[in-house]
Amino acid sequence: MDEVITVQFDGGSRGNPGPAGIGVVLSAADGTPLVTLGRFIGRATNNAAEYAALIAGLQEAKKLGAKRVSVRGDSELIVRQMRGEYKVRNADLRPLYDQAQSLLRQFDEATIQHNYRHNNALADKLANLAMDRKAEVRDADGGRGASGAAAGSSTGAPMSALDQPSPVAPKAGDRFACARCGCVVRLEKPSSIRPHQLKPFACQCGAKMADTGLH
Repeated sequence: MDEVITVQFDGGSRGNPGPAGIGVVLSAADGTPLVTLGRFIGRATNNAAEYAALIAGLQEAKKLGAKRVSVRGDSELIVRQMRGEYKVRNADLRPLYDQAQSLLRQFDEATIQHNYRHNNALADKLANLAMDRKAEVRDADGGRGASGAAAGSSTGAPMSALDQPSPVAPKAGDRFACARCGCVVRLEKPSSIRPHQLKPFACQCGAKMADTGLH
């Protein structure tokens, strides 16, 4: 397979460390999803889950026979470590980093870049579904077939982070209403996490609310 395959990855942990999941989306050059995968990985930190997602995405690309890949993830830390811009100081992450680098070198051509979270929505949804169900899922509805469009433009082609405005962080005093049960959450202390890395707050009824980063 000579065309450039886009690999989008996302990982998350509920508790950091806590129950963790990964999401991976592989798309053809025209934006058509080729692989959509969510997987529950047990207990892990957010960063370990991000690396696990990257590794899984590269492994899936190898299974497809891809020779050229464009890798995109919304974890600035992992992307910058993979590009040599940040050092890997956490000993627990080092083996995952080494494995990811080894896989990346197996492609004839490989690039990795940061992707804002709203451009990584499908991978994020798959990771959350895997955590919800504590199982592997193969599409955004939790079934076995590949369905849904890759996050990006209206044509389905992945969009550059530069094509979208930067997310805005919530402020102290902001209120968020649950569309399902109607309860209201008031943000007392905003998260220090960067806006594009905030995760949706889950209401007690199970519905996802805004990207408050409260948990």
